[in-house]
Amino acid sequence: MLKPNIENFIGCDCDYEQSRMVLYGAPFDSTTSFRPGARFGPSAMRHESFGLETYSPYQDADLTDCAVFDSGDLELCFGSAQAALEDIEARAAGILQDGKFPLLLGGEHLVTLGAVRAAVKRYPQLHIIHFDAHADLRDDYLGAKLSHACVLRRCHELTGDGRIHQFCIRSGEREEFRFARSHTDMHPFGFDGLEQTVSILREQRVPVYFTIDLDCLDPSAFPGTGTPEAGGVSFLQLLEAIRTVCAADVVGADVNELAPMLDPSGVSTAAACKVLRELILALRPNRF
Repeated sequence: MLKPNIENFIGCDCDYEQSRMVLYGAPFDSTTSFRPGARFGPSAMRHESFGLETYSPYQDADLTDCAVFDSGDLELCFGSAQAALEDIEARAAGILQDGKFPLLLGGEHLVTLGAVRAAVKRYPQLHIIHFDAHADLRDDYLGAKLSHACVLRRCHELTGDGRIHQFCIRSGEREEFRFARSHTDMHPFGFDGLEQTVSILREQRVPVYFTIDLDCLDPSAFPGTGTPEAGGVSFLQLLEAIRTVCAADVVGADVNELAPMLDPSGVSTAAACKVLRELILALRPNRF
């Protein structure tokens, strides 16, 4: 039985039994390829969320109207990516088994693989919508198959061709972009094609996993991340895109790659908190 976290994300204080959505944190950044610190993202988002209102004027909706339980952070093995992924998968699988929506707070982007492993077992026809600055399609990074630089390549091994839809991508090896042309549905630099993609997925009535790497944002708006890439989208563009995706049959989601200590101003953490609030509320209409 899961118990309430001591410090929950603002407004997410429903009892587990009555909840429809469960937050769970994965404070893991052991494969980060540049600047570490994303392991502190989930706890920072909870703590700083109390600088937000529960009400969103963007959506005319309030977190107090949502049945969300915050289960806190998993205690993960920093010395083993495989062990950490197994723990994340087990938590996601338990939430799905109980008929609830799993919403993961990272952590580096590799944590998504554990959640996707659980989701694809429950939903074999799963598609993934991926917002990111980076393709994350390397077969390995310095010999390691389990790396945040490889996470979507590992997810592709679970889903197969044509079921990963990538947006905002503006960085990667030449081979990653070549791989994407044959195996994924990549829309580089922004959100062009997102509405059409979501419309098709809705028509096909397929389940969707939604993963948001916050470095899809331009670093002028979000500098507190391990691998910043100039040329990203604006905060308001991201919020609009989130609302677009949530019109699909989203069955699981995550927000990752906030490294709060890399932005002493606190602006990046504040942005991450607002993204999470807007994501929860955008998911609400068909789930709460």
